[in-house]
Amino acid sequence: MAFLLMKPTVALYSALGWIFTNLVSSLQLKGYPCEKIPDEVDHILRILNLEDKRHARSKTLSGGMKRKLSIGIALIGNSKVVMLDEPTSGMDPSARRAIWDLLQGEKRGRTILLTTHFMDEADLLGDRIAIMASGELQCCGSPLFLKNKYGETTSRS
Repeated sequence: MAFLLMKPTVALYSALGWIFTNLVSSLQLKGYPCEKIPDEVDHILRILNLEDKRHARSKTLSGGMKRKLSIGIALIGNSKVVMLDEPTSGMDPSARRAIWDLLQGEKRGRTILLTTHFMDEADLLGDRIAIMASGELQCCGSPLFLKNKYGETTSRS
């Protein structure tokens, strides 16, 4: 089973240099078959809409593009379990929506565990939602269960 927890730092991007190198290195770490690497890199660049950045240096990417690359690194190679720590934090609403669409399209056959402070993000992406406060689990259930129990809107304390 492939498993990857990714929250790369700027240092990691700089060390690996180019976007293409980041993606290939991730596939090699996951033991992906060498003959399938070019097609998988093309696929990830296409779904991330980063095809024109294939040979760009990673450190030249905007913050939003670096987040996209992080998500791509986590997804590449058909990882079955993916953990994302606030993948849309700091993104503008349209970029956030694009990531939501990407994750919706890529969640089939995977378990995606993500942390977020956005209830709309949890509602849209989550099959099950766990709410924590002060480091303790407060409740867990489907979005429908939580809406029925706590109401349609939730505020964060």
